[in-house]
Amino acid sequence: MALLEEVVFELLANAHKVLIFSQFVKNLHLVQKRLDQMGVGYRYLDGSTPARAREQEIAAFQAGQGDVFLISLKAGGTGINLTAADYVIHLDPWWNPAVEDQAADRTHRIGQDRPVTVYRLVAENTVEEKIVRLHAEKRELADGLLQGSDVSHQVDAEELMQLLRHDGAWS
Repeated sequence: MALLEEVVFELLANAHKVLIFSQFVKNLHLVQKRLDQMGVGYRYLDGSTPARAREQEIAAFQAGQGDVFLISLKAGGTGINLTAADYVIHLDPWWNPAVEDQAADRTHRIGQDRPVTVYRLVAENTVEEKIVRLHAEKRELADGLLQGSDVSHQVDAEELMQLLRHDGAWS
């Protein structure tokens, strides 16, 4: 949370607008409280947001109301355009990197006239760090398949269990 606060403060000081994604709604609520304490204007969207309110939140952000948009990963993954933002922060990794990519793509739409930067905040020695490594392996596998190389490695049950196991050795 301290690193997020520092990053958000720096981005807002430099007139950037930010999308913050988390797969955990409770985590977004913690961020909401911190943004309130910081006096930062934000918009909010999760899976429980009714369709009409969802449209209003998106329109308000696009119109400049709020510098930060807090979005649950699943609610913000498809069907919305948020080109007012030029920074994306993922607070926690999802198992499938394509889901995160889809969410970040909310800013890469027609009408976006600035470069977009994506941050992934991941603590060392956590299962999240291992998930990010798994993302890299999945991307490498996908790239190999698309290029027609002979890549046959898939994550098996033992590798998945190793990912979840914490035996003191985070390799």
